[in-house]
Amino acid sequence: MSWSFRIGRYFGIDVYLHFTFVLVLGFLAVVYWKAEQDVLRVIEGLLFFLAIFLCVLLHEFGHALMARRYGVKTRDITLLPIGGLARLERIPQEPMQELWIALAGPAVNVVIAGGLALLLTLGGAWQPLENLTPTGGHFAERLLVLNVFLVLFNMLPAFPMDGGRVVRALLALRLGFARATRIAARLGQGMAFLFALVGLLLPQPMLVLIALFVWIGAGQEAGAAEFKSSIGGVAVERAMMTDFRVLEPDDSLGRAVQFILAGAQQDFPVVDQERVVGVLTRRRLIEALTQRSPTTAVREVMTFQFDVARPEELVEDALARGRAQDLQLLPVVREGRLVGLLTVENLSEYVAIQAALRERQRV
Repeated sequence: MSWSFRIGRYFGIDVYLHFTFVLVLGFLAVVYWKAEQDVLRVIEGLLFFLAIFLCVLLHEFGHALMARRYGVKTRDITLLPIGGLARLERIPQEPMQELWIALAGPAVNVVIAGGLALLLTLGGAWQPLENLTPTGGHFAERLLVLNVFLVLFNMLPAFPMDGGRVVRALLALRLGFARATRIAARLGQGMAFLFALVGLLLPQPMLVLIALFVWIGAGQEAGAAEFKSSIGGVAVERAMMTDFRVLEPDDSLGRAVQFILAGAQQDFPVVDQERVVGVLTRRRLIEALTQRSPTTAVREVMTFQFDVARPEELVEDALARGRAQDLQLLPVVREGRLVGLLTVENLSEYVAIQAALRERQRV
């Protein structure tokens, strides 16, 4: 995720912190100082905030490690001021797998809350709940309450939150993945509308921000489900681009620029004697032009790290492989000869056309 910086790698997963997190820490420091006028209380307040996000991080690792059990890798985890985000490489194939992955995060918070409750009981440190404030009361008890809140909040049926994913998994057992996602997304956007309404009436800006996150996330998940449904069982040769341009290693970057300006193609396979030897993406071309002359040979900036697809393999398998390697372009090769290109843009057009055809048949 952009505007984030890496803070470590744990269990083989990179963890990132969004820069707004630092801004929130500074804001809280000012708020605590104005409320308490005490450096130690400010430090305690900031430590409590960091402890909350440690619990959020453990929550996300609950999702990630359960997903790993089912063979689903996690690209990375990003901590945001409104929570955490674990990016899975793909959605589990079986609804029950998604159900257990969704429940694993809140289960971590339940374990944390249980451990804190045991600690408070053994130490005889329980206090009346009315004595707890964001800056006052026993540290462990406040953290326990926050973990209970995280469980209850995340289990709201507001897709794409954990509760919404549980709803989708249960619906998918009977209705299929695409239809279950559409229903869960509508439910999530309905919940988002209620969040926004309550946030505006109270007023609570954070609730409005969460409502926006849920609304956008539900829409994106519905779109992704539609995309997956459209390419399910489709062979690469049915969706690949067959009218395309190629570059040779000795071509100049200026020639690539001419191709981009002349048509819609953004990324190019580099072919030498009918064999694909590299790939030049638009992003890499733009980066090169900021430092090199347009007369620079393509071979000097092309990437040699690429994968190829076979015409007979399924689009979803080829696309999953490309996403795992962060590739924008997959050359399609038959018997060593380039016969097509598989790109996200072309697949999007294919999905849009298939959706239009299905709508026509329905009408």
